[in-house]
Amino acid sequence: MKDPFPKTLAIAGVALGVLAAWYYARQGLTLSHYDAKAHLVVARRVLDSLTPEYSQIGAVWLPLPHLLNLLPVQLDFFYRTGASGVAISVLSFGLACYAIARIVLQVTGSRIGALAAVALFAFDPDILYLQSTPMTEPLLFGLTLLSVSLVADWVAAGGEREPKAAGWTLVAACLTRYEAWFVTAALVALAFVALLRRGLSLSNAMRYTANLAAYPALAVVAFVLHSRFTIGEWFVTGGFFVTDPRTLGRPLASFLQVSYGIRQLVNDPLVAMSVAGVLFVAIRSLRKRERSADLVVLALTAFLVLPTYAFFEGHPFRMRYMIAPIVAVAVFCGIALGSLRPRWRTAAAMAMALLLVATLRPLNAAAPMLLEAQWDKPNSIGRHAVTECLMRDYHHELILASMGSLAHYMQELSQEGIHIRDFVHEGNLPYWQEAIESPKGRVGWILIEEQAEGGDVLSKRERASSEFLTGFTRVCSGGGVALYRAVPATQ
Repeated sequence: MKDPFPKTLAIAGVALGVLAAWYYARQGLTLSHYDAKAHLVVARRVLDSLTPEYSQIGAVWLPLPHLLNLLPVQLDFFYRTGASGVAISVLSFGLACYAIARIVLQVTGSRIGALAAVALFAFDPDILYLQSTPMTEPLLFGLTLLSVSLVADWVAAGGEREPKAAGWTLVAACLTRYEAWFVTAALVALAFVALLRRGLSLSNAMRYTANLAAYPALAVVAFVLHSRFTIGEWFVTGGFFVTDPRTLGRPLASFLQVSYGIRQLVNDPLVAMSVAGVLFVAIRSLRKRERSADLVVLALTAFLVLPTYAFFEGHPFRMRYMIAPIVAVAVFCGIALGSLRPRWRTAAAMAMALLLVATLRPLNAAAPMLLEAQWDKPNSIGRHAVTECLMRDYHHELILASMGSLAHYMQELSQEGIHIRDFVHEGNLPYWQEAIESPKGRVGWILIEEQAEGGDVLSKRERASSEFLTGFTRVCSGGGVALYRAVPATQ
């Protein structure tokens, strides 16, 4: 595409992203979400560890965001502030603005529609906050949206050429977040249908689609092998949340939960408008063979699948999981607007602008995602007492703690000069097994999460064995965390 408009919007998006990131940093909210801190820890611990090695990167989260941030966070400034992770998010935000404009122009040719879609995305307070943090969603949005646009180009060109750009972008997306897996599956299937609609033979359509599918398939296979190497399991499917029985095993209830979440983030007129955009793409691409490439854009509706499946598996409701679907809402709203006839399009654009001015607050302190990100704030304040207690007598003795539960607190303790290599955690084999069997003589301190999700693995160990804390005394507690210190041998 030669139209420079998407690039202009991308530059504007980066500028907006930088301003928002600066604003939230001044508010002290960059690392409010415990996962924002945990992502920094995962990247840091590969080199900063008792047992530094690649397997420290783990396999619960997909590796690409942590690989991109691995070297920058070895510098204390970037690790303590999250600035390098925020930079990745802001650039990804700009990439997403570019790809959204590109998709809408590909489908409708309308700059007004492209501008509207980018505005809905870029000024959404929940998205704007996420891109101001080291979270992984912004990278997902940028890569997945660009993948859809590139696949549409590839299909429109007949599918004969090797889909290198689209394929490698899909690889990157599939190594960023699991939502991309579902979008990619839908994208490959829709690309196959679109190629058939363009008049290709069944064998050619299958062959060309297989060329495209090989790229993300390689990514998934590589991740499964990565998972086996790093944690000894082919794929992690559970064990990191407390089951919510309200949606467990109930597909309709799970989908309604997703629908509820979307409507909390986006007003009903925009949801209805996005549905109109979906119908427009589906009907026109099936009626007009020359527009068959537009079918692949429908893959964005697959953003609904992962949260629905997660709730079906009993995952507790999180507003954060609704952010990806509202990205799709923005795209299809732009398509719906851009598909109108010119005389109606201008009027509809003005009406949408008035609606946004009246309802949208880009830096809304009460935005659901921002409020959710601060759930841990009271606990973080409570942990200050534990930090002060620890630092009074800490002389770089090893600290036993579960990274699965306290990674965010480990990052907070970096402000006091405590490194990841000062902890014994699940990634430190065999030190971890030895320490949880008998910590006496192996570590000087123990941190135990006693409240969140029923307590961590050390809390459960304490309840199961009266001898676990032999040789340790409880020093203090706060924010759900208890601190134990080894009793000197002379006592």
